[in-house]
Amino acid sequence: MKRPIAILLSGVFSAAALICAQEPAPGGTAQQSTPAAEAAKPESTSSGKKNKSIPPYVILGTVFNENALSYPNVRVQIRRENEKKFRWDTYTNSRGEFAVRVPEGQEYEVVVREKKYKEVSMKVNANSGEMQQRLSIRLEKVSGEKDSAKQ
Repeated sequence: MKRPIAILLSGVFSAAALICAQEPAPGGTAQQSTPAAEAAKPESTSSGKKNKSIPPYVILGTVFNENALSYPNVRVQIRRENEKKFRWDTYTNSRGEFAVRVPEGQEYEVVVREKKYKEVSMKVNANSGEMQQRLSIRLEKVSGEKDSAKQ
């Protein structure tokens, strides 16, 4: 009779240990992760290098094709307005979204390029007092003259 009770008690203690291990640490709050929240988290480095400050302004956007569907793997380049060289270069994710952190207090040019589509250029003013700017970019196909000439 003592053996089944001992097995039952050990099972209860095991279950309690598992439940306690899954609870959040005291004083902590649960947070849901979003693309913007992930972009706002500081990156930690395991090396002994001095941490650089993270630029506070975020340029977010979604790129759509001519059918208003999100477009993945589109090249997005960003440069300061009066510069020729692009300082930031990224591609859209599987949902057609991108996010780039830049220093605030300046104006930027966002250029979106994709084969068979017209290049799209947009201005972003990081002086507005906001911490982010959200862009919605719709690509347009290059005119059909080139396609018909190839046939």
